Amino acid sequence: MVRVPFKIIMEKIKTLDQLAAIVRKLKKEGRKVVQCHGVFDLLHPGHIRHFEAARKKGDVLIVTLTQDKHVNKGAGRPVFNQRLRAESIAALQCVDYVAVNEWPTATRAIKLLSPDIYAKGGDYRDPLKDLTGEIRNEAEAARSVGGRVHFTGGITFSSTKLLNTHFNVYPEETAAYLRKFREKYTAGQVIGYLKNLSNMKALVIGDAIIDEYHYCSAMGKSAKENIIPARFLRGETFAGGALAAANHIAGFCGEVHLVTCLGGQNSHKDFIRKSLKPNISAKFFFRGDAPTTVKRRFIENAFLSKLFEVCFMEDTPLPGTVERELHLYLKSIIKRYDLVLAGDFGHGFIGENTVDFLAAKARFLAVSAQTNSANAGFNLITKYPRADYLCIDESELRLAMRSRFDKIEDLMMRIAEKVKYRKAVITRGHRGSIAYSPKEGFSSAPVFSREIVDRMGAGDAFLSVTAPCAAAGCPAEVLGFIGNAVGALKVLIVGNRSPVEPVQLYKFITTLLK
Repeated sequence: MVRVPFKIIMEKIKTLDQLAAIVRKLKKEGRKVVQCHGVFDLLHPGHIRHFEAARKKGDVLIVTLTQDKHVNKGAGRPVFNQRLRAESIAALQCVDYVAVNEWPTATRAIKLLSPDIYAKGGDYRDPLKDLTGEIRNEAEAARSVGGRVHFTGGITFSSTKLLNTHFNVYPEETAAYLRKFREKYTAGQVIGYLKNLSNMKALVIGDAIIDEYHYCSAMGKSAKENIIPARFLRGETFAGGALAAANHIAGFCGEVHLVTCLGGQNSHKDFIRKSLKPNISAKFFFRGDAPTTVKRRFIENAFLSKLFEVCFMEDTPLPGTVERELHLYLKSIIKRYDLVLAGDFGHGFIGENTVDFLAAKARFLAVSAQTNSANAGFNLITKYPRADYLCIDESELRLAMRSRFDKIEDLMMRIAEKVKYRKAVITRGHRGSIAYSPKEGFSSAPVFSREIVDRMGAGDAFLSVTAPCAAAGCPAEVLGFIGNAVGALKVLIVGNRSPVEPVQLYKFITTLLK
């Protein structure tokens, strides 16, 4: 393969608008244009064969690249940024032009560039094997502009597998874990557990929380007071707590019902309804003596460091009349659901009587009893006599068992005397997670995240995606793997700006297990 001079390489790299103008000119001249699209994180012989085969189908070959922020293959990917990837492809003699795509998928780029042929590798020939489901949309986009899809054949390689094998993408501990895990499970098997959740009916019950992020920049110490003033820059509002849990689980379960309590004052009801996914139905109870819980966090803008927090809330137990209405409603619906997920943040909605009701009536009960600054350690998992699936962090386990130093495995065994559970996962922050069931024993999984943007909500996402898996009979060691993959994706998301989506998770699992 002949490598072209660097000046010519740079001349080949265009913006999408520049490339669209070039393509229009070429087509007026009667030239046939072929487009390829992908990540191309590690350029290998399979890519080169693909480009050469595509080039033979026309007169001009253009290649569009997935932008770095849209790669969605998990922490550490892409290994090579979009500039380096563009330069590498432009260095190939068979490629005429390269552009970085502005959008998450190729569809809009295809419509903008209007190629005569859109070329994909032969491994995309079967649409059922396409995790993203985008090949159908890409084919339709090509047809809409008068083009067609062509699948190239020949030798294929995987950039992800080559990177996993030959590059130190993860620490040795993680790499060793993944090698061992791959011996037992394929990506297809793990993704199959998740895809099989689509018919599950889930009931999510818990505290509604409105998370506000107020981004600021420090202005320097006040000359008159011992305070640090900050300039307000912008703000964002997210649906948090049980609302976020419902949005996470709704990506995987076909039917989700949310039961929560809002304040009679400043209910934020309209915002909440708009923030929930379409397949979530909701039943709101109202307490007139309180606002809907709002946690207003002030964030240093440059590094997303949390400066301080102000809470607007009433965390005393529900008024008796409201609690009775809640129990009457739950009694009428709870048997319809395969899974009940209790997102208990200790803010007053799930009291002792409700705990007893859920433990007695739920077909499968998944529980997280969160310890946070607002409940100061008074919301312990031991208030639940039963939890088919228990998912808390290490500090919550240690508080519940009143032990700072005992082995975590011993504590997981001992807590079973207080909370009858079938499976449990304890999350441990940067040390990963430990899963346990009496039949399978213990299994540890390391973290898969190399970059952290925001830790908030990672544990909630972990619980929300693994709970239906646990209800469906997923092995405990797979729960730990899936949960850590979810956590690695969630820490890249600011607050609850968006939930962890299925396709995003499937692609990351495939990346990990190739």
